[in-house]
Amino acid sequence: MKPLTIPPWLREGDRIEIITPASHIEEDVVLQAVKMLEESGFRVTLGSHVFTRNGPFAGSDDERLEDIQRATDDPEVKAVLCSRGGYGMSRIVDRIDFSALRRTPKWYVGYSDITSLHLWLNTVCGIASLHAEMPLNYSDPGYSPLCYKTMVSALRGEAGAVTWNPPREASFEVSGVVTGGNISLIYSLNGTVAQPDTGGSILFIEEIGEQFYHLDRMLTSMRMAGMLKDLSALIVGGMEKITEGEHVFNQTVEEVVMNVVGSYGYPVLFGFPAGHISDNRALYLGRTAQIRQSGREAVLSWL
Repeated sequence: MKPLTIPPWLREGDRIEIITPASHIEEDVVLQAVKMLEESGFRVTLGSHVFTRNGPFAGSDDERLEDIQRATDDPEVKAVLCSRGGYGMSRIVDRIDFSALRRTPKWYVGYSDITSLHLWLNTVCGIASLHAEMPLNYSDPGYSPLCYKTMVSALRGEAGAVTWNPPREASFEVSGVVTGGNISLIYSLNGTVAQPDTGGSILFIEEIGEQFYHLDRMLTSMRMAGMLKDLSALIVGGMEKITEGEHVFNQTVEEVVMNVVGSYGYPVLFGFPAGHISDNRALYLGRTAQIRQSGREAVLSWL
C-alpha cells in the first residue's frame, strides 16, 4: 500500500462540520461536543440532518447523503466529524461524489461503522483519514481525556507517538502505511472497490459485540482474500464483549487471531489503545508509521 494524500493540518479558526451519517444521536451530546471544539479554537457548523431520525438512522439515506456531500463539496470545511457510528454509512458511501477532494482535501474523522468511509477514502480516493473518537463520547466521564486530546492534536498535525505494553515480549522494528479499522466493516467490503490493498501495510483491527466464531470467520475470509499474507505488522486494538455463541470456541481473542495469522511470521501486537474502549487514541489511516518493540514496550510513531 502506497502512502496517501495527507490533507492540510487544521489551524486556529478553521471550520469543522459535524454530520450524523449513520445512527441517530441526541442533541445535547452534540451541542456539548460543539462547545469543546470551539474552546479548542475551531469554528463548528452542523449538517442539516444531524438530529433527524428515521427509524434507527439519522434521517433517510438521501438526507444523510446530502449532509456528507455538502460538507465534502464545501471548500471552507477543513474537517468532517461523524457524530457517532452505529449503522448506516455502508448504505450511502458508494453514492458520495468525492471529486471535490482532488481540489481541496480534508480530514474525515470517526471509527466503528465509519470504517467503511475510511476504507473508501483510503482505497478509492487515495486520501488519508483519521480513526478517532467521535462527539458521542467526548464528554462521557467513562472515557479517557486522551481520546479527545489526541484527536485534536492529530488534526493539527501534532500527533505524538503511542506507547503501550503488548502481552508478548519481542524485539523488532517495522514500518508501513496504516490501514484498517473495525473488522466487521473491513470484512463487509471484501470484493468491493474499497477492499484495502494491505501488502506491506500495518493493519489495525478492533471489534465489539461479536462472537468468537464470527471473529474467526472474518479473519479466515480475509486470509483467503490474501489480505493477511504480506503485512508489515498486525496491531489489534480493543476487542470488547466478544462472546461465545452457538459454536463454542473455548479460545481467547489472542488464540483466535494467532491461529489464523501465526504462521506468517510478521509481528502481531495486541492491546493497542484504540477502538471501542475508554482509551481510544487517534490513529491516522493512510499515513506511514514505524513500530518498534523492545521487551514489553512498543511504540508507534509517525514518519
